[in-house]
Amino acid sequence: MSLLVATGLRIPRRLDETSVTIEAGTLACLIGPNGSGKTSLLHAIAGIGSPGGRVRIDDIDPFRLGPPGRQRLLTYLPASRDVKWPLVARDLIRLGGEDDIEQVLADLDLEPLGDRRVDQLSTGERARVLLARALAPRPKLLLLDEPVANLDPLWQVKLMERLRTLTRQPGRAVLMASHDLDLAGRFADRLIVMDKTRAVADGGPEILEGPHIPAVFGVEKRSGAWWPIA
Repeated sequence: MSLLVATGLRIPRRLDETSVTIEAGTLACLIGPNGSGKTSLLHAIAGIGSPGGRVRIDDIDPFRLGPPGRQRLLTYLPASRDVKWPLVARDLIRLGGEDDIEQVLADLDLEPLGDRRVDQLSTGERARVLLARALAPRPKLLLLDEPVANLDPLWQVKLMERLRTLTRQPGRAVLMASHDLDLAGRFADRLIVMDKTRAVADGGPEILEGPHIPAVFGVEKRSGAWWPIA
């Protein structure tokens, strides 16, 4: 049985009717240009914006549960890294619903930042704190919107390695949106290509070598780099 079964998801003018299943142990990546529907699909799965359709995680409707039960099924990290509350990092992470946060602090090298105010951290540091908040409840399904944005190159790779490790734990999966085609191809088990508010391709990293990337993004790979189509 698939970990995530989402059918008939739709948000008017943002997401055409879409169905998606994700198996446990999968790191899946949504790729597509701006406005293609990546964030809207994550919103629909997370129940944001009154979407239509049906979502089941481990055959459970997460939206019939209270916040603690729902956070153990799924958590969502938005693309925004803005935090206006004068909270220290530890307290913000505990808002994820867990008191024991030491392991997630260690996993993301956040111990030195634990007692600092989040609104005074750099954007990249805030990104790691917000990710820790999403990770703290140990959800079965982790939904991430541009998680490597604002991170330096080292932390982009370290984060993707940690997400790969997370999906090797029993009964867990990650669905993330990304504009970084190379990171997606290197770390993801599965790529879902979005274009014009719908999914147009779904497969392994070999999708990056096929016709969909030039057609959707208007770029092609030459000499190991992405270039506009000549």
